[in-house]
Amino acid sequence: MFRLVNANECIMTRLQEMSLAYHFAVEQEVGSSTCQFFGFNGTAGVWRIKAIEDAGGWKDRTTVEDMDLAVRASLKGWKFVFVGDLEVKNELPSTFKAYRYQQHRWSCGPANLFRKMTKEIIFCERVSFWKKLHVLYAFFFVRKIIAHWVTFFFYCVIIPISIMVPEVKLPKPIAIYIPATITILNSACTLRSLHLLVLWILFENVMSFHRSKATIIGLLGANRVNEWVVTEKLGNTTKPKCSVRAPKRTRSRLGERLHFSELIMGLLLLYVACYDMIFGKDNMFIYLLLQSSAFFVVGVGYVGISTPN
Repeated sequence: MFRLVNANECIMTRLQEMSLAYHFAVEQEVGSSTCQFFGFNGTAGVWRIKAIEDAGGWKDRTTVEDMDLAVRASLKGWKFVFVGDLEVKNELPSTFKAYRYQQHRWSCGPANLFRKMTKEIIFCERVSFWKKLHVLYAFFFVRKIIAHWVTFFFYCVIIPISIMVPEVKLPKPIAIYIPATITILNSACTLRSLHLLVLWILFENVMSFHRSKATIIGLLGANRVNEWVVTEKLGNTTKPKCSVRAPKRTRSRLGERLHFSELIMGLLLLYVACYDMIFGKDNMFIYLLLQSSAFFVVGVGYVGISTPN
């Protein structure tokens, strides 16, 4: 698994650490122990040359060539073992621009691979029905596609609709208790960041908007489906050395900092929050004000660290 060398660099990297900790501690471990399959993390792994050759080698048909290779090797009967106590250094993107590009690739690529490999997985005769079900349903459909849509539509569409349309009833167990329980269990893998739980929820809801768009692009094979932008890793460039004078920070161009889709979502949620504050009875405006603020903060690019142009 990864040992994140810059998790403490800023709040955004701390929030990424919370998501990745759950990914490794739960998703990868479960896939390894139950079906001997999990998505290969390209930063750290050991492959048998025979397995790579048997799977057909590396392919550039999607932007997730490591996952592509893992799925094809699994269909050839190769088994995967996740070694959670072996750590490999890895650096998180600490600028929001780099993180957006990374999340687009990580969301669009799996959806596009699902589109291209569904038939191949279904008709594969070398693996069991249950393994096919795990790969298609649990690995691809639920975790790589539906999870993003459910998060965005529930928190940012269904809740506002239930406020604006009285006929849409949203019971408290569905609106509050169940999502809160799931979120707390997911964050239990990073106990040191529990105080950031609310920020993590708000930030993940904003990113689910971005990820949902990326999965649709991947499923439809739209124009950005093969967009590959290498994730910028700053290393120690943001830490001035004693013998080198630190460069002056300059403001990014306004067009690069503003994200208009997030700003529009923030305005819509703010409108619903004001409506609920005046006419509502469930005090949902508290959540909506926080969520709209998160969209505004991301929309103006005030997240992560800033670097000179």
